[in-house]
Amino acid sequence: MVIEQSINTEFIKLESLLKLTAVCSSGGEAKMVIQDEMISVNGEICTQRGKKIRSGDLVEFQDTQIRVV
Repeated sequence: MVIEQSINTEFIKLESLLKLTAVCSSGGEAKMVIQDEMISVNGEICTQRGKKIRSGDLVEFQDTQIRVV
């Protein structure tokens, strides 16, 4: 599944993006999947909850891709 998510700011934190797109139902769940190295940003595993995600970035979790536009 591919989700295109627009943002109105310069960036969004990874944890917030996962909640905004309903990939994770809570901040706690987002924290766990990030810490368990289940998230990749632009093809690289990311373990930073506060990673700044900008327009053009691609976040992947299992069979879901989130493209920030």
